[in-house]
Amino acid sequence: MPLLSRYVLIELLKVFLLALAALTLLIVLGGVVREALTQNLPLAQVVRLIPYILPDALRIAIPVTLLLAATNVYGRMAGANEVVALKALGISPWPILWPSLFVATLISFGAVWLNDLAVSWGRTGLQRVIVQSVEQIAYHMLQTQRRYSSHLLAINVEQVQGRKLIGPTISLLPRGNMPRITIRAAEAELSSDCEEGFLRIRLRKAKVNIEGGMSMEFPDEHEQMIPLTQATRSAPDPSKPSWLPLRQIQTEIEHQRQRIRLLREEISQEAALALFRGELDDLNSPTWQTRWQRLQEAESQLARLLTEPHRRWAAGFSCLCFVWVGAPMAIWLRHRDFLTSFFLCFLPILVVYYPLMIYGVDGAKSGTIPPWSVWAANVALILWGAWLLRKVFRY
Repeated sequence: MPLLSRYVLIELLKVFLLALAALTLLIVLGGVVREALTQNLPLAQVVRLIPYILPDALRIAIPVTLLLAATNVYGRMAGANEVVALKALGISPWPILWPSLFVATLISFGAVWLNDLAVSWGRTGLQRVIVQSVEQIAYHMLQTQRRYSSHLLAINVEQVQGRKLIGPTISLLPRGNMPRITIRAAEAELSSDCEEGFLRIRLRKAKVNIEGGMSMEFPDEHEQMIPLTQATRSAPDPSKPSWLPLRQIQTEIEHQRQRIRLLREEISQEAALALFRGELDDLNSPTWQTRWQRLQEAESQLARLLTEPHRRWAAGFSCLCFVWVGAPMAIWLRHRDFLTSFFLCFLPILVVYYPLMIYGVDGAKSGTIPPWSVWAANVALILWGAWLLRKVFRY
């Protein structure tokens, strides 16, 4: 490697690694504090969250810190007239540009992997820690606030003595065909069984009221078991494409296409039978509306599955696109103050790139535009960077 290219590469990596460490630390601390406050996690469980938040923090920090490193290095070089000196000697700017683009390409592949890791392993692990900590979270909130609630469970107590809940009122919210259940007891105790996946509530002198007028009394002890995923305040949803690793998405796409094909065949057969019988009014019945709704939900799920790989690859290669724009713009601006170069470069990215990417992702997920439209934001940066490079090489 030529001396000039090696010098640029070393300077770029030094700034990038330093900035990455600082920004990642801030994002991890922010994520840990947010989850701790939202979930009321005890300190021991907060520490367990850090490895699962780290990939998410890195995928956010890497593109920004790469842009910062590129504007820092090339801004200083341009401000000190080093680029002008190279051109005066008849040397193209290419030897000082290709190291950053090469590194950004390698990092982009790593960023794709991090995007996949963050939304599959990281998010799943984060939820697993929270689910396994339901007992500690519930006791902590009951001791401090006298109440605890999740999306399907609500517990209110008069007081807490050690592990005993005095005068608890437990409400199991309605779901599907299950009615609302309200349990009042003299005492209760919580214990989580992570192996079985249940939160056990041992009740003494309990009275169970089921919505609709049915009630039961248990003068001695009664045990109520609730799935941990229903007892947690933030329930995971593994059916979402954003929770799936890339290696599973293609299989899910094939399954979803098969499901859509079967639903369409079923609707076609039932419609033909209704037309044959002359029962056209049945086509507007609630049964038909339910069938159409299932088909629409399946098509929406397929659109989200088709979008997800494009979203992760496009987000990963934003690293290369940011450097592709940042390096020539820093040379063109010729500001020795790297913060000025960084913000002058990052502001258009903030105004153009992110809204365009959000629009592409939302439109692709809804099925109104093709999944590859997610790359529109990257293409915009590539065109902008090409225009800047042309100016750098020409002048």
